[in-house]
Amino acid sequence: MKLLIPIALALVGLGAGVGAGFALRPSPELPDVAQTENPCGEVAHTEPDHAKDDSHDAPSGDPIFVSLDHQFVVPIIKDGRVDALVVLSLTLETDSAAQDIAQKRKPRLRDRFLRVMLDHANTSGFEGNFTSNGKLDRLKTALMETARAEIGPGLYDVLLLDIVKQAA
Repeated sequence: MKLLIPIALALVGLGAGVGAGFALRPSPELPDVAQTENPCGEVAHTEPDHAKDDSHDAPSGDPIFVSLDHQFVVPIIKDGRVDALVVLSLTLETDSAAQDIAQKRKPRLRDRFLRVMLDHANTSGFEGNFTSNGKLDRLKTALMETARAEIGPGLYDVLLLDIVKQAA
């Protein structure tokens, strides 16, 4: 009887651990090219969702890159103190008309971008595997929406050139 209680507790703990691991596992990463099988048994290749994005026009001619000169430093706050710093470098891909607008509005763009990044940090966007496609896609989408509202349709992309996380 004395041996039965520890074995039962071990089995309950093992079951709880397996159940928690199953419930809290990360979502599976989707490949860039999804393969689906049709009823005939043939494999059809579909384009990823970001390839179907019609929210911006294809660059006509050579795109122009507008560098945001200084890096963005985003603090990660835990328990009321700075736990880590994330440093990012951004560049905008524009047409020639939007280049002038972007150059003139760099301070406003930096302000808006920093607010987006702080929101991303406050919603745990830079926690865990922060370089996963899902988390970076959410950040890039928010940055694109912000830049598009400020610059207009001449903006083609917001490019993340560098991203570094340093524990404090």
